[in-house]
Amino acid sequence: MHSFITLAIIFSFFSFQEDIKPPKITDLGWGRITINKIPYQKDVVIKNGEVEKRNKKVSKSFKTDYGHTPLTLQENIPWDCDTLIIGIGMSGKLPITEAVKSKAKEKGIALIMLKTRKAVEYFKTHYSKRINAIFHLTC
Repeated sequence: MHSFITLAIIFSFFSFQEDIKPPKITDLGWGRITINKIPYQKDVVIKNGEVEKRNKKVSKSFKTDYGHTPLTLQENIPWDCDTLIIGIGMSGKLPITEAVKSKAKEKGIALIMLKTRKAVEYFKTHYSKRINAIFHLTC
């Protein structure tokens, strides 16, 4: 009887994991994204299914080195995942510092960097609670 209950619990856990729905992204364009019916005009971070604005102000001091405000370790990067998807902009111009790439590797996190439109599609089709994302909405 004990084995049956254990198997039922394991089955329920994996069944629940399969049913997890990603945050619903219904609009995406230059400088805008709509997630769960809320429009955003700033870059966003999706952590464990929750959406927040990217705080890139803490990375502004690196802008002169990169020609654009890069994604740096000073930001609210959602590291508690197996995969981190980064939408690097509509034209692919968001710089990612080597320190961010090294930190992901050190933590064993798969880092997927794609132009934002492709990153959103990847996020929608591969979503699980172990996937987080950062979407840059302009260049």
